[in-house]
Amino acid sequence: MSNIDALDRAIIEHLQADGRISNLDLAKRVGLTAAPCLRRVRRLEADGVIAGYRAVIDHEKLGRRLEVTAAVEVRSTDTQTIAEFERAVVAFDEVVEARKVFGNPDYFLRIVVRDVDEYEEFQMHRLTALPAVYRVDSHQTMKVLKN
Repeated sequence: MSNIDALDRAIIEHLQADGRISNLDLAKRVGLTAAPCLRRVRRLEADGVIAGYRAVIDHEKLGRRLEVTAAVEVRSTDTQTIAEFERAVVAFDEVVEARKVFGNPDYFLRIVVRDVDEYEEFQMHRLTALPAVYRVDSHQTMKVLKN
């Protein structure tokens, strides 16, 4: 991987703020002409520094107003059971982020649903129904400060 300099950092910062910015506008903002700016972006992509581009979804506009962080402890250390748990969690539409962490709990899940009733249904009948799940500790998000 190549060395990252101040211009690369500026390019990354602008792309994080607006992944759809045109190369010409990006070049102007970082003080380059279009061709060298595009070469830098392509190099950052090829080196894996820029891993991809995606849409940021406003879940509220989709009617999913309740966000819950669930701390999940698992009861099994059997690799097959853990793998099945992880596959199931990733497949749930309600789970928008999943992290395996060191220590307790074992996982943090960010879950977005319509309301408390939908969360209760999800937790009681889908999440805790997974064989690996020992305990779920849920925390409702009051306010998102940084995303």
